[in-house]
Amino acid sequence: MNKISINAQGISEFTLIPNTFIDKFLPSANGAYVKVYLYLLRCFSGSCREVTISSIADCLDNTEKDIIRALNYWEKLNLLSLTRNIRKEITEITLVDIRHADTSTNTPPGQLAERVSRTAELTNSDSELDEIAVSIHTETKPVQRQSYPPEKIAQMSNNDEIKWCMHIVEIYLDRPLKPMDVQLILYLYEELHFSAELIMYLYEYCVSKGKKNTSYIEAVALTWAEEGIDTEEKAKEAAASYNEHFNAVNRAFGMNRSPGQIERQYIKKWVEVFNFPDDIITEACNRTLLRTQKPDFKYTNKILETWFKKGVKDQADIIRLDEEFTKSNHTHKTQKVTPIGKPSNNKFNQFPQRTYSAKDYADLERKLLNKGL
Repeated sequence: MNKISINAQGISEFTLIPNTFIDKFLPSANGAYVKVYLYLLRCFSGSCREVTISSIADCLDNTEKDIIRALNYWEKLNLLSLTRNIRKEITEITLVDIRHADTSTNTPPGQLAERVSRTAELTNSDSELDEIAVSIHTETKPVQRQSYPPEKIAQMSNNDEIKWCMHIVEIYLDRPLKPMDVQLILYLYEELHFSAELIMYLYEYCVSKGKKNTSYIEAVALTWAEEGIDTEEKAKEAAASYNEHFNAVNRAFGMNRSPGQIERQYIKKWVEVFNFPDDIITEACNRTLLRTQKPDFKYTNKILETWFKKGVKDQADIIRLDEEFTKSNHTHKTQKVTPIGKPSNNKFNQFPQRTYSAKDYADLERKLLNKGL
């Protein structure tokens, strides 16, 4: 996880909370978002000027996606600005002087409250599952795609298939195509060798998730290309398949949220590497809850890793392993019990034992009687 540098404008060395933030932004903001903003204020006022999304999530007992969602929320309200690298990773967070934020002074209170509420609604609607239902990989390699000159665009646009594709994409986006849209469509068709049908389904899929920005659509397309998804049918099958896996884990753990990035990596490993069906994964999740009382993906991974090494293929194999474990445990306990009649290892018994005859008892009795006289 990359480190993120934090800067600020107009904030002192103390952790001060501007009254404007309390009056105008705090009432309508999600409590988790407020915690992230306050934590950033504390980081800047203290000695910690470099953090990671992971470190913030650990400190606030939240998921990395929740932290990113909170940062995006405050960015939309102009309380901070985010700098990202080519891989869309956040590399810098700048806390804007709230006195200079355009929403703090120029917007009427009623409109500001409406804007804050609308921003929260849009931010909360971002679903981790939606963003990765087909794209299982958490990292997309940056690709330097070529820029098509006007002559090339005009030449390719004469293709009836591309013409129809662009027309359908305009309908999905509900707006005229921008130059970047045209460039992407031509790249998908020319370089990734996507058919017109697959391109149209790609836009249909992304728009259905509320995602219309070019970078998101390109990221999904690159992942499809890496996974060998080259037809509309394969894309639909992949979407349905991984939605089922995510839903199975959610039901087993009783989660009302979508899996985070690290959690998706675990699920991907269980499905693609271990090749376990959903019922085996569900059984491991159930045992995790019974043991840890919480949805612990690491603990579940240990269970499934053990089953994988022992060749588990179905529920019968799990029952067999359970019986073997119970039998082995019982045998181990039995071996620890000291057999009846066998001398104990107690140190007080570690001396030679004597045997007495009838004559010995008679002599001892006589000595006692004589002593008594």
